[in-house]
Formats: sequence, structure tokens, C-alpha cells
Amino acid sequence: MKQATSALVILLVMGIALPAFGRPETRYDATTKTCRTLDHGPLEWESRAWGQGGKVFRSLCQGCHFRDNDQGAPFLWAESKTAKAWNRVFSQKYPPCAQDGSWDSMTLDEQLMVNDYLFRWGKNSRDVNDNA
Repeated sequence: MKQATSALVILLVMGIALPAFGRPETRYDATTKTCRTLDHGPLEWESRAWGQGGKVFRSLCQGCHFRDNDQGAPFLWAESKTAKAWNRVFSQKYPPCAQDGSWDSMTLDEQLMVNDYLFRWGKNSRDVNDNA
């Protein structure tokens, strides 16, 4: 314990910053070719952009993508895909629901917010050692 503490003190004194791991803070959006900032916060229901994305995802997407649905849509939740996979879904728009016009009810801003939410909370995007 004393050796670990000493090593940490030496690293800090030398000015070596230890990397901070946690949820992603930015996301490159291929559709708009912009870098989007994902605000910090413990809950996806907060009034931040990515929080609103969680609400839109739950109200519009999970209206069809729930367990044992009769539409044949796969069951989805934020951790169904990795953050990069969710980015591909929104940039390439390859799912049947994106191609059949189901996404037309979402504005571009809503699609960006849903993508932000899914990117932030996607599989493997959270560090288990992060307390946020």
C-alpha cells in the first residue's frame, strides 16, 4: 500500500497525468461532419441534449423495439450495440426502420440526440471503475 501511494505521489510530482477513464465526452458525427460534446451528468433523464435523446429513444424507438413485439423489430436498449456500432446505424441508416420511413417522424436534431445518448450509454462505453 505504501509503495503504491509513493508511486502515485512520484507520478504526480513529475507532472505525469494519469488518464481519466469514464463515459465518452465527445462524439464525431459522420452525418453532419461535426464533433458533438456530450455533457456530464449521472442521469440520462437530465435536460441535457443526450438526456433528451434518452427520452426520444424510449418514446419513439422502443415503441417498436420492445421485447416480444409483434412488428418483428429486434429488442433494443442502449447497450445492444457498442458506441461505434450506434454511430454506424445513424450514419449509414441501414436498419429497415430507417429505410421504410419510420425515422421520418424524428427531426435531424432528435436523431442526433438519440445517437448521442446511445453512443454515451452503449455497450463498453462505461468504465466500471467510474462512479458517475
